[in-house]
This record gives sequence, structure tokens and C-alpha cells, in this order.
Amino acid sequence: MSPGIFARDTAVRPSGEGVYASAICRNWDIGGKANGGYLLAIAARAMAAETGRPDPVTITAHYLSPGSVSDVEVQVRTIRSGKRFAVASASLVAGDRPLLQVLGTFGDLSAGDDTFERIEAAPPQMPPPESCVVQDPSNGAPRIFGSMDLRLDPEDAGFLRGEPSGLMRTRGWFRLLHEEPVDTLGLLLAVDAFPPTAFNARLPVAWTPTVELTVHLRARPASGWLRASFSTRFVSAGFLEEDGEVWDSTGRLVAQSRQLALLPRAAG
Repeated sequence: MSPGIFARDTAVRPSGEGVYASAICRNWDIGGKANGGYLLAIAARAMAAETGRPDPVTITAHYLSPGSVSDVEVQVRTIRSGKRFAVASASLVAGDRPLLQVLGTFGDLSAGDDTFERIEAAPPQMPPPESCVVQDPSNGAPRIFGSMDLRLDPEDAGFLRGEPSGLMRTRGWFRLLHEEPVDTLGLLLAVDAFPPTAFNARLPVAWTPTVELTVHLRARPASGWLRASFSTRFVSAGFLEEDGEVWDSTGRLVAQSRQLALLPRAAG
């Protein structure tokens, strides 16, 4: 079976000791700049290959420069390899320009660990996907939304018609196209794919560039739609944070994220 679009467009190949070649592909951008979660997935795929551990368990990226369509290189260094986890660092570089610096712990989340579980939260309650607002480039959404199926809770989609809710919150459904499974690398895309919470804040802001993104992966998601919820509590000193949760089709928490983003003022 041929790989899905996301797996194909984040593929890496060895090109030297600890070095992997890849490319930033079209259709994963917002205004010509590649999505941060997409870039992180490329780096994480190389890190997984180098460590021999398939799943990021926790991963943090610092964004240095915006990326656009080009060949790139991932330079990976394994810092420690233990019985259960391996820790690695990576640099994603386009030519001589570093795009992001990554540190991650990798393991194998296929079996899971259910020895103890206590959950004091639940997936966001939303209308079903067919009743939510489709993000579609043909309707003016950024081009990246033609590479995935993302649907916003109508309560959080008012900004699309110039009526932001006033709540710094974004909720919705996510899946890849053509029934491509979402693995833990796909979750790195999912946590950065939704419109910024600031769009509902009634603030004069444009897209919010990512400074740093940390993702905690809890499990490989079951097939089907993912439910996601993002919220912001603090807009201060020109920055905001976004806290995210992603739940799979069985109602299991599969990822958490925190992102620090810049808050540029909208032009005009």
C-alpha cells in the first residue's frame, strides 16, 4: 500500500551519519510559510529513525526561521538510549539556515500502560463533524486546509464571518485525507493545525507565529475522527500561550500541547 499524503510529505531518507534528507512540500503552508507542526513531524520522523523508537513521548521545538518549499536536512544526535526510552536532539536546516531545534524523548506507545489511570477531564462536547464548519481553501481558508479535514465547532467559528466569540478557545474535529491513519507523528500536526485561539479574542491580530511548541504524547490514536480543544488564558508582553488536548474516537486522551506564540498586530 502506498503511503498517505502526510506520510509521503514528511518522509526522510538517510544521507550520512545522523543526517536525513527530506523536503518541505507544497500545500502545508499558511501564507507561504510551512506549518510548524508539519515541520516538527519531519524532524521527529528522522529522530525516530535514528533512535529506533517509533513514537515521540515528549518533544519540544524552538522555531528559529520560517520554512517554505525547499529541500531540507535533519541532523540528529542521540543523547541517551536506555531500555525503554531514547533521548535525541535534532536540527532542521534548509541550506545553511536553521529552521528549528528539537529535543525529544522517544519510545514505543503501541502497547500502552493501563496499570493506573485517573482522568479528571473529558473530550470537548461538540456537534458531530457533519454539523461543524469545514475549513476549505476554496472558501478562503489557508492552503494547508486542503491537505487535511478540519472542522470547527460552530460556537468557535464566528471569527470567520467577523463575529469572534470573545472566548480565547478553539474546538473542532481533525483527520487526515483518504482515511490515512493518524499516528503519533500525525498528532504533531494536529496540535498545530487549528486556527489560533486569538482569532476569537476580539484583538487586532493576524496569524500568531510559533516561538516554542511542546507536545506530550499519551497513546497512538484509534482510527477515526480526533476531537481537539485549545484555550488561552494569558495574553501578555506580546505573547500568548495555547494549551491543547487531543482525544481519539474512543474518548481516550492521546496528546497534550502547549505553545508559546507571538502576537503581531494585524496590518492596517
